[in-house]
Amino acid sequence: MVNLDILDWFIIAAFFVVSMVIGIYSAKQAGKSSSSFFLSSRDMPWWLLGISMVATTFSADTPNLVTDIVRKDGISGNWVWWAFLLTGMLTVFVYSKLWRRTGFLTDLEFYEARYSGKPARFLRLFRAFYLGIIFNVLVMATVCLAGIKIGSVLLGLSPVQTIMIASVVTVAYASLGGLKGIILTDLFQFILAMIGTVWAAYFIINLPQVGGMDGLLAHKDVMPKLDFIPSFDNKDAFLAFFIIPLTVQWWASYYPGAEPGGGGYVAQRMLAARNESNALAATLLFNLAHYALRPWPWILIALASVIVFPDFASLEAAFPQIDKSIINDDLAYPAMLTFLPKGLLGIVVASLIAAFMSTISTHLNWGSSYITNDLYKNAINPAASEAQLVRVGRVATVALMVLAALFSLLLTNALQAFSIILLIGAGTGLIFILRWFWWRINAYSEIAAMVSSFVVAVYLEKGYTGDMSSYEKMLTNVVITTIVWVLVTYLTPVTEQKLLQSFYDRIRPFSMGWGRVNTKAHSSIPEQKLGAELTAMISGSLMIYALLFCLGYLLLGNLAQAGIAAVVGLVSLGVLRMVWAKVSG
Repeated sequence: MVNLDILDWFIIAAFFVVSMVIGIYSAKQAGKSSSSFFLSSRDMPWWLLGISMVATTFSADTPNLVTDIVRKDGISGNWVWWAFLLTGMLTVFVYSKLWRRTGFLTDLEFYEARYSGKPARFLRLFRAFYLGIIFNVLVMATVCLAGIKIGSVLLGLSPVQTIMIASVVTVAYASLGGLKGIILTDLFQFILAMIGTVWAAYFIINLPQVGGMDGLLAHKDVMPKLDFIPSFDNKDAFLAFFIIPLTVQWWASYYPGAEPGGGGYVAQRMLAARNESNALAATLLFNLAHYALRPWPWILIALASVIVFPDFASLEAAFPQIDKSIINDDLAYPAMLTFLPKGLLGIVVASLIAAFMSTISTHLNWGSSYITNDLYKNAINPAASEAQLVRVGRVATVALMVLAALFSLLLTNALQAFSIILLIGAGTGLIFILRWFWWRINAYSEIAAMVSSFVVAVYLEKGYTGDMSSYEKMLTNVVITTIVWVLVTYLTPVTEQKLLQSFYDRIRPFSMGWGRVNTKAHSSIPEQKLGAELTAMISGSLMIYALLFCLGYLLLGNLAQAGIAAVVGLVSLGVLRMVWAKVSG
């Protein structure tokens, strides 16, 4: 346990006070209607929404996950999540305007607007239960697991104590202000989190045990972990951490915050935007900050931990009070924070609490929106008043937190949960991308993809006894699931012509793939400019990757490589500016 100074406690207390004041300030407006509670009356500016998305993805488990990856597989291991930038940029330039154009309260309304009959209704209800409860609880449980490890190392709390305290505080905060309260608090929490993370990285790198950047980069155990791209000499690592994520994983797997075609809380933020251009700008800001600006402090702390805590035994010796079952590489991040001085420690602890609250509150609001709008209102009480819907949303918030807290006690490390989530969602991504652009996809297609992906994932994890790597399992699931849903698409009835026409007229996606629909029908909405949008996606992705590499090479003292990355970034920015008017109008 780290003994916090009175200054540390003052900083933490001040953080809670400010967060609760924002929640109370937003409570009156949030209680007006379900639209106010879940979408902040659709009047949020791009910069607030973008920062809110970044704050949400800066969860308490994210630094732990990055530390787990770097300690096991080096910097290049981060391609397992860096590859999702391609998904994010596809959402920015192709799907953000489409989502905002729908006017939905939740993204699950898509199903009954795009597909027809009882299968569409079943799909909406099932997805509300599957994503809003099962999938959402799993994601929140990984965040709670990080809270458990942080509480154990920094505060000496047991897992149950940590979860009880975190649950009560977060539920009270999330149920007060609705989405507006969450977004406003995210701004404050993100600023605090970034200050704490950058300052902590600077202090830790200059610890005597580490010896500054020179000592860090010269250490024999750190040097093999400095490659930004896996060495081709290690073909398994090159395939697993670079080739597969960049060629398959980014479009094939469903993962919260990087859903192919947009979805989840990212779609919720786009639906809350003032207009389509604000939706596009918000998701662009999110991807820029999430992938290019934020990872390096975590990576540097993870590399320093390799020197200070080289193995599990050193972690166990340093923290004998911690249950051995949760000692893993991801524990090294909070372990390194124990070296911080008074004052800075308070800021960092408050920033980790902020990260926890931001992520959990968003998932609680998002999940409860599914329960309220797509389960309760849609299937149980269509005549429910707005006051009733807000009450149901708040009750659902409490229930989701309880389930996530209980499940978190069964997990042991962040990377384990990350792998489970990726595997369960493998194979479904392609259908989420194509359903906007191919009229033949129907409700049966999505049902088949979900069932196949889940069944194959469970079998590979629990029933398969052979020797298969994580990426081989994912590829197997992608191939099987894709074959299944394509076959089902052609073997099942088509969506009603009238509904297809209505959807196309309302959204105006790219006309190729809508041969059954009259794409020449009059509409005030312009058709998608797919060529320009894909050009923007590719150039934007290259720009952000170049910035990521440029910052990394500068930190590691590789000026020549940093210069090359800067040139690539500037060229990519130039291409993006050339097509900007076409994609943002």
